[in-house]
Parts: sequence; C-alpha cells; structure tokens
Amino acid sequence: MNEGRKRPIVIVAACALLDSEGAVLIAKRPAGRPLAGLWEFPGGKVEAGEEPEEALIRELHEELGIDIAKRDLTPLTFASHAYPDFHLLMPVYLCRRWQGSVAAHEGQELLWVKPDTLHLYDMPPADEPLKIAFRDLQ
Repeated sequence: MNEGRKRPIVIVAACALLDSEGAVLIAKRPAGRPLAGLWEFPGGKVEAGEEPEEALIRELHEELGIDIAKRDLTPLTFASHAYPDFHLLMPVYLCRRWQGSVAAHEGQELLWVKPDTLHLYDMPPADEPLKIAFRDLQ
C-alpha cells in the first residue's frame, strides 16, 4: 500500500509501431531526462482535455516526424505502474500504417527490433511487462 500518501495519476500514451518486416520501434531516452539510457516505446503525456489517441498522434509527429490517422491506432494493452511520485497509466496502441519516414527529432536513438528480442533491452519499470505482451506481435 502507499501508506496513505496519494500519488497523482499521469496518463502517457505509447505506441508499438510495427513495420512490414514485423519489427517494432523503440527509442532510447536521451541524457538529461528521467530514466535516461532506457529504451521505451514512443509516445508521451496526455494533456488535460486530450484523448489518448490525439496525444499519440501529436507526440509521434513531434518525436518522429510521422503522421498517423486515428483509425490506424488499435488499442493493444496497457501498463499501470506506481513510481515514487506518481502512478503511471499507459494505454498502448498498435500501428502498422503511417505517413512519412521515421526519424529522431528529439535527439533520441531509435531501433527497429523483433518483438521476441525486447528482453535484450533495459526499459523503464512500467514498460517491462510489455516485453511479454509484445513477444507474439507479428
């Protein structure tokens, strides 16, 4: 239990971008940011009044320079994790179709990896259970 201390709930939408070869995109958190050096699925914080899909479309455009239609985002799973200062709730979507070329627009390193190799990459605690959920993606 959290010993009576309430943590704010932070909603972060994430995306499993799956290419035609069956590889999923992961991004390395850059230096100077919390959890720097860990790999994660692209996405970002859902702002007040914003739907998770809208946040994901906005974040993927900003971070990766790609455009995604809302209809191309399929709910896949979610993660829920209690960090010391907040509780993260992360809806995760699958996307197989987008416009533009994926590129690092925020200094992050990007890798396309097979879902069954995700166990080889260190990820934030909230992302760790997703490695198993994504293992069977094709």
